[in-house]
Amino acid sequence: MKIELIFERSCPNIQAARDQLQQALQTAGQDPCWQEWESSDPAVPDYVRAYGSPTILVNGKDVSGAKATDSAVCCRIYQNSESANRGVPALADIVRALHAAAGG
Repeated sequence: MKIELIFERSCPNIQAARDQLQQALQTAGQDPCWQEWESSDPAVPDYVRAYGSPTILVNGKDVSGAKATDSAVCCRIYQNSESANRGVPALADIVRALHAAAGG
């Protein structure tokens, strides 16, 4: 399973996204291991630049279901099940993506 965290250096939600990802991996019973990409780094793969900050991909798919864009140098806002806006994806969305990728 390939897990990636994409962020832009000035994003205020990077640590919250890391914490949420860590908790999701623990909840899903998986090792806390992922690749991080800083989207403005010229060495990142092109697809990294197509997502806002922060984004969590599991096997190349955004955990919130968003599609890549041509240019996404922006902060992301996520809507959780209670319709509240947050700067990180919902724990349930991450866990669901992890379970789906693991075949369960």
